[in-house]
Amino acid sequence: MSPDARALAHLRPPTPEEEVLISREASVQFAGQPAFVFRVISVCPKPTYAGWLWVTGYQLDGPGNAVAKREIYVRLAGLKRVHRADGPGSGSALVSRPGARRTPPQQRS
Repeated sequence: MSPDARALAHLRPPTPEEEVLISREASVQFAGQPAFVFRVISVCPKPTYAGWLWVTGYQLDGPGNAVAKREIYVRLAGLKRVHRADGPGSGSALVSRPGARRTPPQQRS
C-alpha cells in the first residue's frame, strides 16, 4: 500500500443524506466562491484518482433548502461533515437538524 493510500485509509466517503461542507479544501474549483452545504444523493462507485470522488447531490441554501442539483468532483480529505441546528431557518450548519428538508429544488418554467 502506498503512503498516500495509507493516509486516506481512515477516511470514508459520504453516504446518501449526509451533508458536507464544500469549500476550497474540497477542490480548487471552489476557491473563488463562498463555501456551501451539499446534501449527498450518491457517490459514484467507479475508481478515480486516489482520494478523489464524484458526488451527486443538492446544493443547499442557509435554511437547508435545495437550490441546485449538482455532480461535483471533490477531494475526500477536504470534505467536512456538517450537522444543522434544530428548527427551520436556523441558518446554522454546525449542529444536528433532524427535520431538514429533503425535497429537490423546484423546476423553473
